[in-house]
Amino acid sequence: MMSTHDEFDPLKQEQGQNAETSDWPWGHITKLAPGSQCPVVSADSVSPMYDGKTIGFEDSFAPPPSFDSLSIGSSSSGNRVEGESTFFRSTESDMSGFTESIDSVSEQIVGRAKPVGSRDNIVRLYMAKLEKQFIDPMPFRVFCGTWNVNGQPVGNVNLNTWLSHDEVPPDLYAVGFQELDLSKEAFLFNDSSREEDWYQAVTDGLHPHAKYKLVKKIRLVGMMLIVYIKAEHFKRVKNLQEGQVGTGILGMMGNKGGVAVRFNFMDTSFCFVNSHLAAHTEEFERRNQDFRDINSRMQFPNGMSSGTPLFIADHELIFWIGDLNYRLTGVDLATVKEDVGRGLYEKLLEKDQLKMQMSLKRVFLDYKEAHISFWPTYKYDPGTDNWDSSEKCRCPAWCDRVLWKGTNIEDREYRSHVGLRLSDHKAVSAVFDVGVKVINKVKYKQVYEEVMKTLDRKENEFLPQVSLDILEIDFGEVLFVEPKNQVLTVKNVGQVPVHFEFINKLDDNTYCKPWLSITPSQSDLLQGEECVVSIEIYVNKHTAPKLNAGDDSIEDILVLHLEGGKDFFITVSGKYVPSCFGSSIESLINMAEPVREIPTDKLVELEHIPTTPVGSKPLSFDQKNLPLDIPKEIWRLVDHIYKYGTFQHDLFQQPGLHSEIQQIRDCLDTGVPDVLPGTIHSVIESLLIFLEALPEPVIPCDLYQLCLDASHSYDQCKMVLLQMPPHHHTVFVYLMAFLRELLRCKEQLEIKDLAPLFSGILLRPPPTPANVSTASRSNRRIENTRKTAFLHHFLSNNYDCISVI
Repeated sequence: MMSTHDEFDPLKQEQGQNAETSDWPWGHITKLAPGSQCPVVSADSVSPMYDGKTIGFEDSFAPPPSFDSLSIGSSSSGNRVEGESTFFRSTESDMSGFTESIDSVSEQIVGRAKPVGSRDNIVRLYMAKLEKQFIDPMPFRVFCGTWNVNGQPVGNVNLNTWLSHDEVPPDLYAVGFQELDLSKEAFLFNDSSREEDWYQAVTDGLHPHAKYKLVKKIRLVGMMLIVYIKAEHFKRVKNLQEGQVGTGILGMMGNKGGVAVRFNFMDTSFCFVNSHLAAHTEEFERRNQDFRDINSRMQFPNGMSSGTPLFIADHELIFWIGDLNYRLTGVDLATVKEDVGRGLYEKLLEKDQLKMQMSLKRVFLDYKEAHISFWPTYKYDPGTDNWDSSEKCRCPAWCDRVLWKGTNIEDREYRSHVGLRLSDHKAVSAVFDVGVKVINKVKYKQVYEEVMKTLDRKENEFLPQVSLDILEIDFGEVLFVEPKNQVLTVKNVGQVPVHFEFINKLDDNTYCKPWLSITPSQSDLLQGEECVVSIEIYVNKHTAPKLNAGDDSIEDILVLHLEGGKDFFITVSGKYVPSCFGSSIESLINMAEPVREIPTDKLVELEHIPTTPVGSKPLSFDQKNLPLDIPKEIWRLVDHIYKYGTFQHDLFQQPGLHSEIQQIRDCLDTGVPDVLPGTIHSVIESLLIFLEALPEPVIPCDLYQLCLDASHSYDQCKMVLLQMPPHHHTVFVYLMAFLRELLRCKEQLEIKDLAPLFSGILLRPPPTPANVSTASRSNRRIENTRKTAFLHHFLSNNYDCISVI
């Protein structure tokens, strides 16, 4: 058994050479410079082989009529006026709960042409504010169900007691599963033979007194979300979109994350999210992080010309279901079982992590949950109603939850279904009555015509005018994968409604640089209203290389455009702190010191060192020191994993924490402390991010197709590697030897666990031009299979390190 201080030396362990060893791997090749933490190459050694102020017009205008003067009678809440209610399709993004297209409204109801120019948005804004005067809420029943099935096959289980529990059939079903399939095929390739079985079981279990049609079915690894609606309502479902977010390592691995379905029904936007968050009692912070990742990364196209995507929070009605995995904390097992038996749920829920985190406003802000009056849904002995009797003896907890956000939602039922004993979780369901918006065409016509008359009177009298509280935004020091946020307040100080948006500069395809994001990128303001615009900077693996190389800088000019008015220019600036993340292999091997100790001008020169041609010996940028064989940062990460990770049972399955990854970045960039901080999972993810951030992947892009073509033959794969630049080849050999050693030391780690993960990082296709369509799903799957096969050869065979020099 290795001690925690054993060192990983692939040449020593795999080839059995009696070379002198040091505190660094490849000891017979590299030596520590006196007083240095960085390896330098011994001169007599040969390497084996080888990325505000008020702005606007100063005119003074008299205030326009208030909305009260536009009121048409009283707001209708129940009784409909004479004439049948009509439904309209929403064609653009949600704006204050009202999204009707001016074209359809004008032509279908009023019979007049579309307003010209910026009036389109102004009319929409007025109508949104007055919608209560012409909206009749239609009662609509929604069923939400969630069940972690623990990888069990459906067998003969009957889901009627779960899905058809009530006498009144729901209008809509949203059914979510977690751990649908725990097999390696589902985990690595997102293939599952059980998907169709469970889908059929759900379809068979729907309420027998209504006919339903499938709206959407989406699955990511073990998470599946199925949405049905009554057949009579199906034609009114519009703008259907789906989304998925993985929260495992690099968003690729792990049976954690979320899937979502969004659509418009009548004139109401719905979003259903099914998620499976991180496990284990002590990992509530990781669960919080998973929620934030899903909430911020889940995007849906919205069909608008600006291309700004919709997020979960942009919907009027949101239902979030799943195995959220929050546990009870600060209470012992015996007390939990006793209190559950006595029905003291409220007492226990005071210790519920989800309730606690929501009260602290750390997750699910403004979401609600119905009163819990059922036993904890986890953990049971499968097939029984008995608490977990395994060696781990997990404490009972309400892991499986249904939350919602929005108006006009009334919870009717919230329960678990103890009769479903297939899994170690109990199924949960919740039933809601919601008010779906239906436009009353008679009332709509009255309000619409009054709005148009008002705007006609004001059309040539006023100009839009806003104030900005800041025109210069300085982010200061900007670090890799460390977001910074500032806000810009836009206030309508004029006398007319204003529509503003950030627009592209001349010859640019986007309104901001890729390391910058703006939310919202456009909005509408009535007189006196203001909008707080969030401007966030975030340097990631895609944007870091250009910043490191000096080909880009934290400088941008944003153009805020007022429809019918002037443009405003906001300057954005900052100072990027160079990092080893996003640096090329060629530059890293020429850095004997940590990157923060190297002058910026020298870093820029290093990043523009040409790649050493095949068959040539590497040239040294600094004549005082020969290049390193591998980047010292890769060595530190690999050596740490080798020393401290061989006893961890779930390597490459758990994601790291953002805060710890940032600490590891600082450690690698500064050289202190000597031992990398954070958990082994964070170190592993840091290694993966480091490799993925290389401007040129370990296996250069120009060899990508050759690797795919050779993937069927180990001998041909080795021949392809002979075309790699020397130091890229060395890094590849080093990583493969390390992974083989991990496979040797850890029985539960298999090649089929590592090959798909590392093949997607080490072997990347050339960048695809924006005007070229990407490969189809089936072609991508074939490519992924061939990439995995390519790497499989080197994980299952001791590569003989043939010199490429």
